[in-house]
This record gives sequence, C-alpha cells and structure tokens, in this order.
Amino acid sequence: MVETQLRRRGIRDGRVLRAMTEIPREEFVPPEHRVQSYRDEPVHIGYGQTISQPYMTALMAEVLELDGTETVLEVGSGCGYAAAVLGALAARVVTVEIVPGLAQMARANLRRTVRDANVTVVEGDGSLGYPERAPYDAISVAAGAPDVPLPLLDQLNDPGRLTIPVGSFLDQELRVVWKRGGLIDTRVATQCRFVPLRGGEGWN
Repeated sequence: MVETQLRRRGIRDGRVLRAMTEIPREEFVPPEHRVQSYRDEPVHIGYGQTISQPYMTALMAEVLELDGTETVLEVGSGCGYAAAVLGALAARVVTVEIVPGLAQMARANLRRTVRDANVTVVEGDGSLGYPERAPYDAISVAAGAPDVPLPLLDQLNDPGRLTIPVGSFLDQELRVVWKRGGLIDTRVATQCRFVPLRGGEGWN
C-alpha cells in the first residue's frame, strides 16, 4: 500500500509514510470487509459511511505539514483510522463524530491498537468544531461540505492550517486553507469525493 499507492503517487512526507506503515489499517475495518483493507478505494464501515482510500488519508495528513507539536481537530472520526494517523504525527488530536455508533467504534479501535493515548473521541456535531479545546493548530475535515464552516475558521489558530473537501453533495475539491496574520489563503490539492458533512454547518 505505502509503496504503490502513496510513495509512487507523490506522498513524500517521511513521517506520514512511516505512520501509515506502522498502523494496521485492517484493525480499523469491520471484519466482513477486511479483505479490502489495503485496496486503493474507500471501504464501507457501516452507518452509510466509509474509511477513505489510503492515498486520501495520506494526502490530507501531508498537507497539514505537522511536526509533532500541534493540537489537531478532526471532523468525522469514522472508524478512527485517520485519527490514529494524525495522532502519530501531532501532540494531541480531538476527533468529533456525529454518529454515536461510529464514535464507539473509533474509541474501541483506537484503544485496541494502543493509539488512544493522545487521541480523544468526542460524540457531537463536528461541523461546529469543538470549542472546548480550541484553538487548533490544524484541522482536518473528512466529509464533503458546501463551504468552509466559519466555526472551524474561528477555532483555527493563527498561524494554522485546515484541509476540507468543498463542493457539491457528490463531488468536491480538497482545499487547503491557511490562516496567517489574520488573512485566509486557499489552494486546491486535488479533486475528491467524500460522504456529505452532516450537522449545522453541513448538508441537511
């Protein structure tokens, strides 16, 4: 997976590659789908949700340019895999999941793989962020949004970085947003397709 899907497709951050080599992706996939764990595609995890393809997980982590000192907010815990990757790259991770069953799954997966020491799973509306732990040095949103939620920009540190899929209900572009000196800069990393962001700042 790391050699063919990540390194050969341009992922260069050695810390990201190492994290995704060390973290057992199959431990975060439901047993009935584990044969698909290392395929270059999203995998269903129940509740109408998916674990992102490995390349997208790696790209979203890489563009945040984490050095290990940051506090990171993740919106959309899913099965907990991306949170585990972020936890290997940052000092602290808060991951928010709106589906109670997935929040429980993420906690169980992180605990079983001993990746929960610096990762906190919160059940709630991640489109509103999690102000109790703000500000965040980096924010990663793992669901497609109609626009960048203002509460997330408000909770982003200055300087800080945010990555989020923005677009229609079915297709989005992965945006990388920087807050620097009170100004917001944005670039598009790639085209993508994520499950829709639910909640007050997401899709109805």
